[in-house]
Amino acid sequence: MTPAEAAEWMFGELQRVGWLDQEAVAGELLKRDKSLVYMNNNGNPAIDPKVLKAFNKLAPTSDYVWSRSERHWRKRAKYDVPDKRMQD
Repeated sequence: MTPAEAAEWMFGELQRVGWLDQEAVAGELLKRDKSLVYMNNNGNPAIDPKVLKAFNKLAPTSDYVWSRSERHWRKRAKYDVPDKRMQD
């Protein structure tokens, strides 16, 4: 699986469910292709930056945000800061 294919899968899941948990995605990618994940400083699986770059191109900031506190992507809500991907 390439980073672009992984990003397409992630975006499809985000559209289907409405949110996407980072830990669950990293775990699923680890099962599919270990090269798409790395171990972060805390020893947890993290999504490779190449996958995230491709994913961010697919998920427009106008429609989807990254919730830093919840550690997931979700559909943009009325209360979100406009034009900002990362929300608290």
